[in-house]
Amino acid sequence: METEEEKSIARFGVSIPYDLIRTFDKYIRERAYNNRSEAIRDLIREKLIEREWGKELKGQKVVGVITYVYDHHKRKLVNSIIDIQHNFPEHVIVSQHIHLDHCICLEVVVVRGGPVTVRNLTYKLKALKGVKHCQLTMTTTGTSLS
Repeated sequence: METEEEKSIARFGVSIPYDLIRTFDKYIRERAYNNRSEAIRDLIREKLIEREWGKELKGQKVVGVITYVYDHHKRKLVNSIIDIQHNFPEHVIVSQHIHLDHCICLEVVVVRGGPVTVRNLTYKLKALKGVKHCQLTMTTTGTSLS
């Protein structure tokens, strides 16, 4: 008798060149997966999530983290950062400010919203004079994944 989980799992065969599977097995070991199935499921989810980021569907949302490093002594930069975050009140969930040294700060901003809007918020922060590095990491809200 099959369990509910077994009924909801599809099994399929895949033909992969030997060199590619050997490299994939190394990838699996490096990331501590128990087996190929777990790694393949994660890779499929990752690609489906990336596809979500490229779409601006009605009501479709992503979540993400914007991290940026900047010189807080740069004239008017802190005010510009605050103004940008205030212009996206429904998208900025929380921000964390960290002093790395006397001049350089790291800020981590958790964001939510449409993928295009979240990217635009990131671009605005990245373009500010005095921001040394800025990166967006997006993921899914999870509602479209099983």
